Amino acid sequence: LLVLLFIIYLLFYCLETYVCDLTLDPNTVYRLLSLSEENRKVTCRTEEQPYPDHPERFEIWGQVLCREGLTGCCYWEVERSGRADIGVTYKGISRRGRGDDCGLGYNDKSWSLTCSDNSYRARHNNILTTIDVSSTSSHRVGVYLDWPAGTLSFYRASSDTLTHLNTFTCTFTEPLYPGFWVQYESSVCL
Repeated sequence: LLVLLFIIYLLFYCLETYVCDLTLDPNTVYRLLSLSEENRKVTCRTEEQPYPDHPERFEIWGQVLCREGLTGCCYWEVERSGRADIGVTYKGISRRGRGDDCGLGYNDKSWSLTCSDNSYRARHNNILTTIDVSSTSSHRVGVYLDWPAGTLSFYRASSDTLTHLNTFTCTFTEPLYPGFWVQYESSVCL
């Protein structure tokens, strides 16, 4: 128990060392998503946004990626309202069509955590894991990537607590780009 408490202490207080500053990439954003707050917030809208055509833009899936490709140890937090998927992907994820090769967590190029008011689900290569957690009012998720060690961890974050939700273990081979799939009437803020 003491070892577990020490690990939690290290994670919570030492993760500040690895905090990374992320911005959403307007070239990737789906047309029903709008960016605000200096490209740090994305909201799902009912009307299309006037984004120019771009080969990196998601055509069907309501997703957006960050500009930054990560290869080290990085920690970031996301505040969400409504239902959203928080994940990372290789840059080569498909952007065209409706297939699973486009969706965060639905293929071998991406990993995600689906967040709603009552549940969390982790997904990679379309293998879904339901995560049992007690009810909470927190809508903040912490993500810790240790690219060299091959781990991607998700935490429910509150003002003074990190609750581990899931860890993926993998040998990463390319930089990972944080990304979000934002559902109707939902938003995500970095």
